[in-house]
Amino acid sequence: MPESNRGVALGASAFLLWGFAAMYWPFLSASEPAEILAHRMVWALAAMCVFLLLARRGRAWLLPLLRSPRRLLPVAAAAVLISLNWWGFIYSVSTTQTLQASLAYFINPLMTVCLGVVFFAERLRTAQWVAVGLGAAAVVVMTVAYGSTPWLSLLMASSFAAYGAVKKYVSLDGLQSLTVETLVMFLPALGYVVYLEVTGSGTAFSVSPGHTALLIGGGFVTALPLLLFGMAARRVPLSVIGMLQFIAPTMMFLIGWLLQGEEMPLSRWVGFGFVWLAVCVFAYDQVRSSRRRSAERTATGGLPDAPTTPPAPSPRE
Repeated sequence: MPESNRGVALGASAFLLWGFAAMYWPFLSASEPAEILAHRMVWALAAMCVFLLLARRGRAWLLPLLRSPRRLLPVAAAAVLISLNWWGFIYSVSTTQTLQASLAYFINPLMTVCLGVVFFAERLRTAQWVAVGLGAAAVVVMTVAYGSTPWLSLLMASSFAAYGAVKKYVSLDGLQSLTVETLVMFLPALGYVVYLEVTGSGTAFSVSPGHTALLIGGGFVTALPLLLFGMAARRVPLSVIGMLQFIAPTMMFLIGWLLQGEEMPLSRWVGFGFVWLAVCVFAYDQVRSSRRRSAERTATGGLPDAPTTPPAPSPRE
């Protein structure tokens, strides 16, 4: 299989797993979202250590990082932001609000480009402004449809967009970065798990062996798609990754609507219609921009492209 095709297959597999994750966390309904999140942090660190060993990554990079507050601070900020994102996702799918998770990851790329404008002085093309405007209209329509602001969607989208922005300052690869992020949150998460078990409020060992296995498996549910994504990102252009990322929210929408039976009145269809139109405009602009840059490279004999606004990082990066 050609390397590019292998990259597309790996990327699609990562986003399919992220989509199916919407069906994983509801199996842990005996636990509160905060407890699930704490276990996810604890076991994600264990999973990342396993993957680091399989990838034959040494530990030489870790101690210098921990001794450098300047390098550690953005990783710690990323850890807090991704934890907030994880909690929002777990809460939404566990309380049968999967459509809010779907909405979040559809509008996340639009929030990402807005952060690029505000904090990195990036310039948006006309089509990107149109997509952002359609996304804003979708939020307004969804606010009317839900009878209140879809705060879960906005929380997940904004926290992950901010996470992607902070990652610009992290000088680690994907495996190393997530390992340190889970390491930063490990002690608070472990302390919370121990507290729940000591006070009798925990469910790790009091429900069933299957429940315990699912809590432990949450770490690998977190880490495996990240590993696949990292492998894909090295094989295909970011524009391709940007297109593949819409697999996950599409699956979440279908799971929420068809499997979990969430209501879809006309107002929500209209809201998602605005979202999908924004996604189409965004995707068209990405493809057109990618083709233009390829043509410019050919015309200039393969000189590097000028920096442009990249597509949003994947959910669960």
